[in-house]
Amino acid sequence: MKVLLIKTSSMGDVFHTFPALSDAQQAIPGLQVDWVVEKGFADIPSWHPVVDKVFPIEIRRWRKSILKKEIRKEIKAFFDGLKQNEYDLIIDAQGLLKSAWVGSKLLVPMAGYDWASAREPLASLFYKFKYPVAKDQHAILRLRKLMAQALNYHLADKAPMTYGLDTQAWQKPTVLVERFENNPYWVFLHGTTWETKLWPEEQWHQMLIKANEQHVKVMLPWGNDKEKQRALRMQEKVESEVGEPFIGVPDQRLSLNDMAKALKDAQAVVSVDTGLSHVSAALEVPMVVIYRVTDPKLVGADGSMVTRVQSPCAPGYIKKFEGAEQEALSMQDIEFDTVLSELMRLIERCEQ
Repeated sequence: MKVLLIKTSSMGDVFHTFPALSDAQQAIPGLQVDWVVEKGFADIPSWHPVVDKVFPIEIRRWRKSILKKEIRKEIKAFFDGLKQNEYDLIIDAQGLLKSAWVGSKLLVPMAGYDWASAREPLASLFYKFKYPVAKDQHAILRLRKLMAQALNYHLADKAPMTYGLDTQAWQKPTVLVERFENNPYWVFLHGTTWETKLWPEEQWHQMLIKANEQHVKVMLPWGNDKEKQRALRMQEKVESEVGEPFIGVPDQRLSLNDMAKALKDAQAVVSVDTGLSHVSAALEVPMVVIYRVTDPKLVGADGSMVTRVQSPCAPGYIKKFEGAEQEALSMQDIEFDTVLSELMRLIERCEQ
């Protein structure tokens, strides 16, 4: 059976899809899946062995310049490429009008969420097969249930969740080999989009000190100049305090592939709410994720080696604190000692 999967964005959404693919692969021998995904995430789908072809799409860019001749030509070329393949079924796992529009361009039956289940109910009008999946469940479970119904196999209650990524051929990035050799290391994912989601530098400072006491190295990756400067600032301050170098800050921003390879071989990860936490979760690395002002219930990083800690402010999705009292409350239950305790518990469990 050959299926075209449409799941375009975001990074978390893409990684949330892998357990459903693992279920389907186990249930349907010979299953082959092609995947339509936003160009920025095009490296990711092929990490799963059931995925054959990946079709990068640029809907966000297209929408901004849809009237330009070159863009319309580009869109036509994309769909011409898709139509060269034969599919038994299209599954729109995004549940949005934009993803349903993509599937509608092919003369192939399309399956997706029903009116009450889709993120944008109007998208369900494009589907030949529509399935109910309650919205008050984690995105991973919703996708697993959608895939099971669309491909007609049984998904047992509380069935084990497996990401199923094929990483055997991955090699540790050169930057890690050069700086850490074969020493154990932790990765601290300190960068994120909202200022309110950040974990204060003094908390990271204490984690870095503890890592040094545990005789492990620490990698501080970064995604922009502001994050790089924060990493370098923490590196200088802590290494000056302990009197030895043990923190690695990459000179250049790592590619997504190299970042994933770095996470795979880490002994442990501590992360704020950021897309890379989903990468680490899928790689089953011991990880504590800090949710200061965002709720992990429906879309948080999840996996067998993931522990999520959250403040009382997590359900509020706070982009700007109303005052000092709310800001202080956002640090309750996610202080250094709590995070460290959970991290050491995960490491011990992994080593047993």
